[in-house]
Amino acid sequence: MNYDILKKRHRNERAGYPSNLSLRVHRSLSWLQRAEQLDDPDSQFIFLWIAFNAAYATEINEEYRTTEKTAFRGFLKKLSDLDADKQLDGLTWTEFPRSIRVLLGNRFVFQPFWDYQNGKLSEDEWQDQFARAKVAAQSALGSEDTATVLGVALSRIYTLRNQLIHGGATWGSKVNRDQIRDCVGLMSKLVPIILTIMMDHPETLWGNACYPVVKN
Repeated sequence: MNYDILKKRHRNERAGYPSNLSLRVHRSLSWLQRAEQLDDPDSQFIFLWIAFNAAYATEINEEYRTTEKTAFRGFLKKLSDLDADKQLDGLTWTEFPRSIRVLLGNRFVFQPFWDYQNGKLSEDEWQDQFARAKVAAQSALGSEDTATVLGVALSRIYTLRNQLIHGGATWGSKVNRDQIRDCVGLMSKLVPIILTIMMDHPETLWGNACYPVVKN
């Protein structure tokens, strides 16, 4: 599944979609297309994250706003419940099980590790959090809880995203090549599956698209 196939489907079906769903898919596909055109992994990763963000993000009243990690975990749970073809299961347990396990065990994409490096946590505190996070991840892996495993994986990917977006990493750095490679591989398959499930269920309440709706 790639941009060309999904864009053709969107053009054929969008007249029957709620406007907010059509806008989400349209925006997400624009970033997916750009990611597919590149051979620079750092840029691919950033554009794939934007494509994912465009698909799930909603406009929420500030007093009810949860963290971004909580928002996309809830979004993945909804997708998993609607995934009749078990595409997310196949991605998690057949196509990328090793990459996901490596990601979950990598301290360099675990935010408390960097909080320790920046003096916000003690060494014991971050290590305790990491140990508990690994136990929780192993429990989700053992029960084959797809939504939870993907949610935790995306929490790790979100940490990598922050490093790049906020200037905490060097372009083309050898230090994070493995993480970037694995995340690009996973996200390049995850985003099309997400868009497919959303288009399969246009009747679902996905929420209002984030930011004012304008023609773009």
